[in-house]
Amino acid sequence: MAINEADTVWVLLSSALVLLMVPALALFYGGLVQRKNVLSSMMHSFVAMGVLALEWIIIGYSLAFSEGNWFIGGLENVFLSGIDPYSVTGTIPTYAFVAFQGMFAIITPALISGAIVGRVKFKSYIAFILLWGLIVYAPVCHWVWGGGFLTGEALDFAGGTVVHITAGMSSLAILAYLGKRRGYGVDSLKPHNVTLTLLGAGLLWFGWFGFNAGSALAANEIAALAFMTTLVAPAAAGFVWMALEWAHLGRPTALGFATGILAGLVGITPAAGFVTPVAAIAIGAIASFICYQAVMFKNRLGYDDSLDAFGVHGVGGIVGAILTGVYASVGGEGLLLGNSAQLMIQLQGVVITIVYAMACTLLIGFVLHKTIGLKVSESEEIIGLDKTQHGEAAYNI
Repeated sequence: MAINEADTVWVLLSSALVLLMVPALALFYGGLVQRKNVLSSMMHSFVAMGVLALEWIIIGYSLAFSEGNWFIGGLENVFLSGIDPYSVTGTIPTYAFVAFQGMFAIITPALISGAIVGRVKFKSYIAFILLWGLIVYAPVCHWVWGGGFLTGEALDFAGGTVVHITAGMSSLAILAYLGKRRGYGVDSLKPHNVTLTLLGAGLLWFGWFGFNAGSALAANEIAALAFMTTLVAPAAAGFVWMALEWAHLGRPTALGFATGILAGLVGITPAAGFVTPVAAIAIGAIASFICYQAVMFKNRLGYDDSLDAFGVHGVGGIVGAILTGVYASVGGEGLLLGNSAQLMIQLQGVVITIVYAMACTLLIGFVLHKTIGLKVSESEEIIGLDKTQHGEAAYNI
C-alpha cells in the first residue's frame, strides 16, 4: 500500500504528543509528593524516555509486533532489522509506526512509579522498568495489537488493557515488596505543590489527543471520533469527581478535579474510536465514580498506593475495557446492540491481563528484592530520595 502523506504527518504529530505526556506525567506526579522527593519522582518519568526508547528499538518492538505465536512476537526485527526508510505499515512508513508504538512502551512503565514514590532505589527502578517492559508490556501488546490471541477479538483502541490495566495492576503488586511510606497514616504526606499537578493534568489531556486519536493511524473519520470522545469523557469525569467531593467533603478540590480528568481519560482510552461522543460521556462519568470509590476504599484497606496509580489507572482501565464491550457501536458492536459475546471477550481479556501482569510483577519484584534490593533504607527515606539517590534538591531556598 502506498504511503499517505496526511496519515504520516498525523501519526508523527501524535507520536510527539504522546511523548509530551511523559514530562506531563512527571509534573502531575511531582506536584503530589513531598518536597524532598520531587526530583526523584520526576526522574522516574524522564529516565523512562531514555532506557525504554532504547529497549524498544533493540528488542521490544520485535517482541510485540514481529510475526510470532499466540503469546509473543519473534526476533526478526531485533535492532529494527528488516525495516528501512521505505518500509510501509498500512499507509504510513514503518518507522512512524515504530515510533508511535514506542511512545506507549515508554509511558506505560512510568505510570507505575506513581505507586512507589519515596521508597524505591533508583537503580532498582531502572532494572524494574526494563524487565517489566520485556516480560509484561511486550507480550500483552502482542496479544492485543501484534497478532496474538486477543488481536481482532478484544476491543482496545488505544491501550485500556495494554497500558492502563497492566500498569495499574502491576502498581498494586509491587507494593508487596515496598510496603508503606514511613509515617503513612500518621504524618502529613500532603502534596507539596498542587499547581504542578494541575499543569501536568492539562498537558496530559493535551497529549492524550495524540494517544487516542493517533491510534487510528490515519487522518480520517475515526481519528476525528477518537478526538471528540477524548474531549468529552474527561470533561464528564472531572465534573462527576467534583460533585462527589462536594457531597462528601463539603467542597470541591483542584486536585480532585484533576484526578477526575485523569480517570476519564483512562476510562475512554480503550473505547475512544469505538463509541459515540454521547456514550463517551457515560463512560467518563462511570469511570470517575468507580475510581473515586476505589481511591476512598484504599484508606479502609490501608495499602499505600502513593499517587493512586492502581485506583485511577488500574480501576479506570478495567472499567473502560468492560464498558467498551457495552457501548461499542463503531467498528464493533457491544452489549447495547445485542452482542453479549463482545462483553464476554472484554471480560476475558481483562481477567487474563490482570493475572498475568500481577504474577509477572511479583516475580520481577522478588528477583530484584533478593538481588540488588528494592527499597531504600529508613534513613534514606527520612532524608528524601532527591538527596540520597541524586545528590540534588528541587528547591535551594
